[in-house]
Order: sequence, then C-alpha cells, then structure tokens
Amino acid sequence: MDTLFAALADPTRRGVVERLTRGEAPIKELAAPHDMALPSFMKHIDRLEDAGLVTTRKVGRQRIVALTPDAFAPAETWLERQKRAWEERLDRLEDLAVRLEADSTDDA
Repeated sequence: MDTLFAALADPTRRGVVERLTRGEAPIKELAAPHDMALPSFMKHIDRLEDAGLVTTRKVGRQRIVALTPDAFAPAETWLERQKRAWEERLDRLEDLAVRLEADSTDDA
C-alpha cells in the first residue's frame, strides 16, 4: 500500500489515473496535457505500473495504458477502517457532549 500511495502522491500520476477512469489510452494522448519530455512522462507510467495501478500493452507501435481492475481495493479497505474508527470516536464524543449538556441543565 505504501507504493500505491507514493505513486498517487504526484499530481501528474493522479492526473493520468483520473484520465484513465474514462478508459484506456495511448501514452502520447496521456502525455499531451503535461509539459514534459516523453521519457520523463514514461517514468510516471512506470511508477504507476510498479504500484499495480495500471497495465500497459503494445498495439502496433503504440503503448496503451489501462487502469488495473481492483487496484485501489487495499487502500479502499484501509481507508474504510479508518473512517469507521473515527466515526465511532466522534459518536462517543457526541454522546459525552449530550450527557454533559443534560447534566448541566439538571444542575441549574
């Protein structure tokens, strides 16, 4: 999961992932909106591929990039556990606030 989050830490790579949610694309199309040389852009694709977020395949002279199905599942599971833990904490805090408020009105 560290590799996944590290890959997504870069805005260029997040942009590529966002674009790929609409479907696979050739490298040149993915590189077009980014102001960098193609070899530099390829390093971003390699990093996404190393993290298991995308796959590439060769079609003729083009390299096509696609999102990997379920690549985000481990991160999604971890984030959901964190969300539930914080929601439980906040619910307990709210219960305490309600009890304290009730106690303070009873004392008045």
